[in-house]
Amino acid sequence: QVQVVESGGGLVQPGGSLRLSCVVSGSRFSMNGMGWYRQAPGKQRELVASIGSGGSTNYADSVKDRFTISRDNAKSTVELQMNSLKPEDTAVYYCNNRYGSWGWGQGTQVTVSS
Repeated sequence: QVQVVESGGGLVQPGGSLRLSCVVSGSRFSMNGMGWYRQAPGKQRELVASIGSGGSTNYADSVKDRFTISRDNAKSTVELQMNSLKPEDTAVYYCNNRYGSWGWGQGTQVTVSS
């Protein structure tokens, strides 16, 4: 059974940065495209960044040029560097495979507020 554990969230002022990390166990990690998702209060969960097994990346328009997704296959981790954070980035952030088909972890809360 695949397990994901997200970490790195917190409270940050607008314009600040955070780096999220996700550790995956129970899967052939290197063979899976991975994604970071977020869910804000009252909204549906959305995919904000993805990285293929070969390292190709895609971003939602709302985070393009501010967020960077990366992976370390040796450690079975995927990270999300978030810069120039805005209040609208406030959400619970989750990682999962590119299709969101694994069970969901608890996520990590990101709050952007002054």
